[in-house]
Amino acid sequence: MNQQESAAWRRLDLFEADMRQHVVQAARSMARSGAAFADFEQTRGNEQLWRVTELGALQLRPGVSPAAGIRDIFVNGDLYAFECATATVIVLYKGILDSIEEESFNRLFADLLLYDWEYDEDLRLIQTGSSAAAMPGDVLYFMNPDVNPDTPEWQGENTIKLGPDLYFGHGIGVTSGADIIAALNENRIPDSTRTAYLTNNVHRLDFSYYYPYAKPNEPSGIAARCTCFIRVRIGQHSGAFYLE
Repeated sequence: MNQQESAAWRRLDLFEADMRQHVVQAARSMARSGAAFADFEQTRGNEQLWRVTELGALQLRPGVSPAAGIRDIFVNGDLYAFECATATVIVLYKGILDSIEEESFNRLFADLLLYDWEYDEDLRLIQTGSSAAAMPGDVLYFMNPDVNPDTPEWQGENTIKLGPDLYFGHGIGVTSGADIIAALNENRIPDSTRTAYLTNNVHRLDFSYYYPYAKPNEPSGIAARCTCFIRVRIGQHSGAFYLE
């Protein structure tokens, strides 16, 4: 690899680290936003910006930019309620929005619809095969194999990894893996002996897809506040992030 190629990879690494940190920040902001957990029948949103469909999806109203719609969820969270998969997708959108030019975000995610895992085709995710290789900003899933049929919303929990044994799950909050498993176990069928568990169903953003849309000055303030930038490789999986 020549010096020019090395510099290009370095810039991509820095962009990935910045975007990962933006996703982590978005997850923490979601936890503080006041947005409630609800099943699809109880979905609600700011009616000035979003329309709730018959399926319980949030459809962006005409004339509202995707950037404005996403930001409003974090500013006026008490007007919103949705289930955990939708919340996870919203966090990813916010992480992308904070990492790329707003004009590009609005073009990529025009006519935005928020509904479970039915996300826009420009929300590019890469699936990996090991939770042990997950890093901050990745999406992980906790499974409850013996969920009580009376509480199907507890069949599992979509989470954003925030740090070593620290996750955000909508409806549970920011907590450890053990606490998430304990919450799921409280909603099992009577006399179940099978515990909930962290699966190897791991997804991360396709950072290289968004790199051409990066803000001109990114990486920006995050790098200045962090003491260490590292690239980690675990087996065949690698990624970059900042340590604060």
